[in-house]
Amino acid sequence: MISKFARISLAVVFVLSLSALAQTTPPAGTPATTPNAPSATPAAPPPATGTKVGTINIEGAIFASNEGRRDFEALNKKLEPKQNDLKNQSDDIDSLKKQLNTQGEKMNDDARAKLVKEIESKQKLFDRSVQDAREEAQGQQGEIAQRILQKMAPVIVKYASEKGFGVIIDTSQPWPQGPVVWYGQSVDITQPVVEQYNVQSGVPAPASGATPKPAGSVKPAVPPGSKPTAPTAKPPASTPPKQ
Repeated sequence: MISKFARISLAVVFVLSLSALAQTTPPAGTPATTPNAPSATPAAPPPATGTKVGTINIEGAIFASNEGRRDFEALNKKLEPKQNDLKNQSDDIDSLKKQLNTQGEKMNDDARAKLVKEIESKQKLFDRSVQDAREEAQGQQGEIAQRILQKMAPVIVKYASEKGFGVIIDTSQPWPQGPVVWYGQSVDITQPVVEQYNVQSGVPAPASGATPKPAGSVKPAVPPGSKPTAPTAKPPASTPPKQ
């Protein structure tokens, strides 16, 4: 999924895109541009005069668009070497932890301490690498999403205006993280907006036919900050309480 920071950025881009569209609407009394005169700004959509309330999953629309699927799939392939490297690091740590758990009691103090220190060192390096990889992936996802949303915003406004919607609410985050408790599919414009945007962008559907998952989903082998420990002795058998 797109990070919280990226979602905030997308919201800002969407608002700015709508503001830019509003500024292209000529004030009342302004002479109409002659057919042969060059247009300085793109034609603005009609003002929102509808009364219906609609919803759209902005994040879902971006990922579902042909352009989004193409670009996120390319990003996933770009990040594959790093993902494989992190997996190798994780497997190495798991192997050392298994060695500690199975042989720790048989090692002398120096050998065991050395192994514990090696695990801790590699775990810290791995956790830092995971965080860096996650931030890099989320940053690049945010750049792709913002670029697509800047071009998709006019399509959303135009479609909503033509269909009589006066308000469109983003449902990318489910309630209670998002503002919408419940809505019917009849008021959701995500799919038709995606279809219209695909036509406008001219980007064909990816050959894979699947929507790529967001990159950067590698998780640490153990929670950050946790330390490997030696196997604990088995607890003594419980005895019945004295009467």
